[in-house]
Amino acid sequence: MRFMETPDHETPDHAAPSAADADPAESAAASASRPDDARPTGIAAQDWATASAEPQYRAAVVDLLGALAYGELAAFERLAEDAKLAPTLADKAALAKMATAEFHHFEQLSDRLRAIDAEPNGAMEPFAKAFADFHRQTAPSDWLEGLVKAYVGDSIASDFYREVAARLDSDTRALVLAVLDDTGHGNFAVEKVRAAIEAEPRVGGRLALWARRLMGEALSQAQRVAAERDALSTMLVGGVADGFDLAEVGRMFSRITEAHTKRMAALGLAA
Repeated sequence: MRFMETPDHETPDHAAPSAADADPAESAAASASRPDDARPTGIAAQDWATASAEPQYRAAVVDLLGALAYGELAAFERLAEDAKLAPTLADKAALAKMATAEFHHFEQLSDRLRAIDAEPNGAMEPFAKAFADFHRQTAPSDWLEGLVKAYVGDSIASDFYREVAARLDSDTRALVLAVLDDTGHGNFAVEKVRAAIEAEPRVGGRLALWARRLMGEALSQAQRVAAERDALSTMLVGGVADGFDLAEVGRMFSRITEAHTKRMAALGLAA
């Protein structure tokens, strides 16, 4: 659930991958990334010391890191809550390990904000309400809904940040990509959800509807956040980030939506 606007396009249909396919989360993330063999230009070719001389770019990066930090902290809290609903001790331990990884990412982002003379709590605060609203409106009713929520929400956010990272300065880009490292939750969710559907096929319909609701709510909240943060909005549509024009924004969301469709197929659900 991050700064996004809803594009006007149809979602393509995809067949569900076979069990022999490679990691579905990694495959979907890879397909969402924009291929770009050319050398970085503009801000993307600069380091933080050079790029941050532009005040609007610096403000946009503080917003970006603040939102990402809050997202990692929220992910830690959510995984810890999900662990309480886990049906086995092994599942509880697995989720606790993932929660620890998310908190480590939060610490990395907080340290970076301090290093660029931004107070972490102040950078995160503008995004607290949007996250709270999203989680209040999408509270899962059971263990499986919690897994799907984390898988759908985190995957969309990760794809978006990877897209944006290509236009960031080299230092900020390296940090963003590092904290997007997979904690293992994607594969865990796929395994558990597919097993539940195989055991009780009717579960699939309910979870598919739930996933559609999650994506709609995430995009709606993210659009509101972007509209309220001028520096960030300007960066996303090309006022600061080199080459990030409106046409490319549309293509970016097409790639993110396609990746979401593939992940739904990996879960055994219809997008």
